[in-house]
Amino acid sequence: MRWKSGRRSDNIEDRRGMSPMRGGAGGGAGLLLRLLPLLLRRRGGKVGLVIVALIFGAQYFGVDIAGMLSGGPMTAQVGGSGPRGDAKPTAEEEQLADFIAVVLADTEDTWNALFAQAGRRYQEPKLVLFSGSVQSACGSAQSAMGPFYCPADQKVYIDLSFYTDLRQRPGAPGDFAQAYVVAHEIGHHVQTLLGISSKVHEAKRQASKVAANALSVRQELQADCFAGLWAHHADRSRNVLEQGDVEEALTAAAAIGDDRLQQQGRGYVTPDSFTHGSSAQRVRWFRVGLQSGQLADCDTFTLETG
Repeated sequence: MRWKSGRRSDNIEDRRGMSPMRGGAGGGAGLLLRLLPLLLRRRGGKVGLVIVALIFGAQYFGVDIAGMLSGGPMTAQVGGSGPRGDAKPTAEEEQLADFIAVVLADTEDTWNALFAQAGRRYQEPKLVLFSGSVQSACGSAQSAMGPFYCPADQKVYIDLSFYTDLRQRPGAPGDFAQAYVVAHEIGHHVQTLLGISSKVHEAKRQASKVAANALSVRQELQADCFAGLWAHHADRSRNVLEQGDVEEALTAAAAIGDDRLQQQGRGYVTPDSFTHGSSAQRVRWFRVGLQSGQLADCDTFTLETG
């Protein structure tokens, strides 16, 4: 994939090396401030002043001092850009983060143009890089969950270690395979903006488990189609594809199909439990978006998914 000369997105939030927030420094400091009169009476004037300094110092630096005083671990408030903490990203990780910033910018250019053509305004999402675990508006998450999109805060969350797993375990190497993963999660953001996600969520609440799983599959396949749609327009506008790129994306799509993952994990396949689609379905719908470039052709909710 031709990417090094591409624009870098400003919508990157780097939380690598940071502990997930347990509730925010503001909440902990607010609680301590409410208890301050009691602390001053019980601890004495000078010690009380030290406590005041700790409270406001913690609030300024984003430290959850409530956890520290209660004997729990001290965690830093998440925010800002650029990795902090003790983590020292490798050169490979930094190049991968740079690559993701370019891919994100490219999805912004594509979807801004497509929304404008439809007379709508595209709201660009944030992409959060994290390591180990992270706190989102959808709750806490571990790296093992893989990349995900949270509609509650309209952010995509990615631990770069996922790409190592993608290369080594399912056998889906290549930079365009990595780009496909980002484009798929951005596809979920597009679904949120178009009101598709909320309709699916409401329908799933009233459906049986099997029917709800089937709706999840259709939603995921549409995100795959949207990823292919991005690739279609990105290549037409900016000539990003190189020989072998499409095959990389198709290999990645096949590698994370429910049937393949279930077969690898437990030795048998249960189609009714699929939530993302089979390998063949995921390949098909990425290809539909790639070849068509038309939003209407990605209607997996009324078209036969195959």
